[in-house]
Amino acid sequence: MAHEVSPLKPAEIPSLPPVDGVRMAVAEAGIKYKGRKDVLLMVFDPGTTVAGVLTRSKCPSAPVEWCRDKLSGGEARALVVNSGNANAFTGMKGRDAVATTARVAAEAVGCEVAEVFLASTGVIGEPLDPAPFETVLGGLAKQAKPDGFADAASAIMTTDTFPKRATAKVDIDGTEVTICGIAKGAGMIAPDMATMLGFIVTDAPIAAPALHKLLKRLTRDSFNAITVDGDTSTSDTVLLFATGKAAERGAPLIDDAKDKRLKAFRRALGTVMGELARMVARDGEGATKFVTVEVGGAKSKKSAKRIAMAIANSPLVKTAVAGEDANWGRVVMAVGKAGEPAERDRLAIWFGDIRVAVDGERDPEYSEKTVSAYMKTPEIVIRVDLGIGDGKARVWTCDLTHGYIAVNADYRS
Repeated sequence: MAHEVSPLKPAEIPSLPPVDGVRMAVAEAGIKYKGRKDVLLMVFDPGTTVAGVLTRSKCPSAPVEWCRDKLSGGEARALVVNSGNANAFTGMKGRDAVATTARVAAEAVGCEVAEVFLASTGVIGEPLDPAPFETVLGGLAKQAKPDGFADAASAIMTTDTFPKRATAKVDIDGTEVTICGIAKGAGMIAPDMATMLGFIVTDAPIAAPALHKLLKRLTRDSFNAITVDGDTSTSDTVLLFATGKAAERGAPLIDDAKDKRLKAFRRALGTVMGELARMVARDGEGATKFVTVEVGGAKSKKSAKRIAMAIANSPLVKTAVAGEDANWGRVVMAVGKAGEPAERDRLAIWFGDIRVAVDGERDPEYSEKTVSAYMKTPEIVIRVDLGIGDGKARVWTCDLTHGYIAVNADYRS
């Protein structure tokens, strides 16, 4: 089912440069969609390390369970991703499909089965036939090339209306390294670790334990700071691969996430992850408004995050934004229901730079005309100050429209 491109699509989505030690190819396997690419194979040079964060859903997909088991090895040679079928809630058939796919990929690439990572996205509960992978993976391994990121980002889409890509270049101890990332996600987005799917590659030489600490830490303020509909996917997976090829140009091997030489890299990786995460929120199913929720003055950062998510996930707040209604009373409601420390008479609320409530009541200078004009803009900032501490947090979401219902009412059709 094709969907109109989101009006919130960024004006420019960057082309991604090759990353030393990474090649990729895509194929049309007919898993669900006809006439479009739906399988991605990434091939990594020997010595590539890997880290991942995976959904905390108690009903994880078979690929998530596979990755969770294999991440402890810390090494990767291949990634296989398919769209159209999540291979979730598929019992032994799902596990068998994963095992078959990994075996075929390992044979095609020439690596150990434990060095193959898998991800699937799409319909839950439908068995995934591994036969298409057996048909296409051998050819993809031979066709894989370094400059395939554009096709890769498109092949992993489901209800996404545009591909999500981000990149950065940064020095590690005087040697330039590259970071490239792709992601997908538009619905079932309330990550409890990551987004629906995200894959980041770099040629930096970073040991797997350090890579994992970096990814886990940066996920908190990127992929774990977005929500579209409050629903956490069974398939959420973010994997970070480091080929280490920059070592051939003089980059040092880093085995400690706190190494000072990683300062610029850490900042650049966080930027790439943040850009990808915000693109997911911008592409929320049926979205017409991109919403930033900022909470300050809370008892703690954790408390601020929970309150921000309560606001961002509120259907009443989201529909008010869709209707361009500055209904700050719904923001008050969301703060109050969050279950976090709050004092009504210290609360202040802004829409953009316009303060609409202060000291527990409507701002004396409140102007319906001024705030209504602001609500017509495509990007809305809702800011709350609780006035009881130093905790602060920022999350991103979108509005809730009839379009969301239209997309999800016939998702399996």
